[in-house]
Amino acid sequence: MAEELGIAYLRAYLDSLGLSSFKTGANFATAGSSIRKPGFSPFHLDVQISQFRQFKARTIDIANSTHGKADLPKPEDFSKALYTFDIGQKDLSYSFHTTSERETNASIPILLYLFSKAVQQLYSEGARVFWVHNTGPIGCQAFVDVKKPGERDENGCFISLNAVAQEFNSQLKSKLTQLKANLTSAAFTYVDVYTAKYNLISSAKSQGFVDPFDFCCCTRDIVVNGTVYAGPCAHPKKHISWDGIHYSEAANRWVANYILNGSMSDPPIPINQACHA
Repeated sequence: MAEELGIAYLRAYLDSLGLSSFKTGANFATAGSSIRKPGFSPFHLDVQISQFRQFKARTIDIANSTHGKADLPKPEDFSKALYTFDIGQKDLSYSFHTTSERETNASIPILLYLFSKAVQQLYSEGARVFWVHNTGPIGCQAFVDVKKPGERDENGCFISLNAVAQEFNSQLKSKLTQLKANLTSAAFTYVDVYTAKYNLISSAKSQGFVDPFDFCCCTRDIVVNGTVYAGPCAHPKKHISWDGIHYSEAANRWVANYILNGSMSDPPIPINQACHA
């Protein structure tokens, strides 16, 4: 996204200010972060919103001080910025690990209530333009393939897990419609990452990738029921997943190229025009 917009990669909020520039924005996401706690990461969405508020307050304080300029946005940039979200899949994954699929499905409304609350908090801080990714096809994760029995579709993805992801996405889209009606000065772009990723899975070989359920790791083999999976990648750029869960750089680039032109968005706005929606 940064490359498409012609800006520097966003630095993590917790990076040292003296070593990083935040003039083009900051990244509050972490690996494994979820909308609600508990989860795989302690940096759930409430923490990220709190960190954003700290970042904004400190930026304004520094701008108003006599301590000189810092590598920070201008105070007026916060109302002009693009606020991007890609969150929710780890909530579903964590719930799949700790509860049933039925309970996971039932948890979706509370997840989206908390997500909506976070968006409204950002709106109260001056945020006006939002770019929101839906969640991906969890049932197509390669690591799930080696651990879970169940009915699969024509591409080898688990139907029941993908059905929960699709339900999450349907409710997310409805929630954004509600937010748009209530937050009248806001602009929302809903991005169908699910379809982009599923299209990659279904056309992997024609796109130059190996079997989408063939994954590889960097340091060690993974053994499930006596069968060895993974191992070091001989050709990393040909794999969709490097560990059975996370996408490789090559696959992420393919998905990014698929969505940034706006063809997977509602409304169909490319990333470089999102702030002018």
